[in-house]
Amino acid sequence: MEASSDIRNLLACATPQAWLTAALENLDILLLDHANCEKKAASTAMSLMFRYGERYPQIQETLSRLAREELRHFEQVIRLMQRRGIQLRSLSAARYAGGLRKHVRKHEPERLVDLLLIGALIEARSCERFHALAPRLDAELAEFYRGLAAAESRHLNVYLKLAKHIGGDAAAERYKVFAKIEAGLITDKDRDFRFHSGPVH
Repeated sequence: MEASSDIRNLLACATPQAWLTAALENLDILLLDHANCEKKAASTAMSLMFRYGERYPQIQETLSRLAREELRHFEQVIRLMQRRGIQLRSLSAARYAGGLRKHVRKHEPERLVDLLLIGALIEARSCERFHALAPRLDAELAEFYRGLAAAESRHLNVYLKLAKHIGGDAAAERYKVFAKIEAGLITDKDRDFRFHSGPVH
């Protein structure tokens, strides 16, 4: 289970065109929710460090670096929003991450493996969406998203390698299970547009 240079190989479906159309019509919400996603990504990495760091010391430094980078991305999105006059405000969460976590196994180390695989899938989808959006955006935002896509690809590799280290060869089959669930969440219609929503009805 390796992260391919073609991120689409790690996803069971591509982002629907309807979502891309909605993104271009809701750039303010896209950036707002993107900022929230970067904050949540940092929080997730830190939560895993605190919960599993003593049992699996190898994850400590790796996830610490990842959390710092996610917070830097949050700061970059905030600065970009400020330049565009977009005020930071709260948004309701998408059903995406919760929909994935509903399927996490309860016993260890299976639970940790599932959480790492979910982290990998979220990074893969983010990377895919950055690539899909970039050609459709203004020059500043397109350059920013292309740079973030490279970082998300690195984070994806981090999560995949940790999952394989802890879960062994079985992690690859488990990844396929979550990839199918993730595809359903991405293709099913959502009420509200979010960075990780499906098409909005």
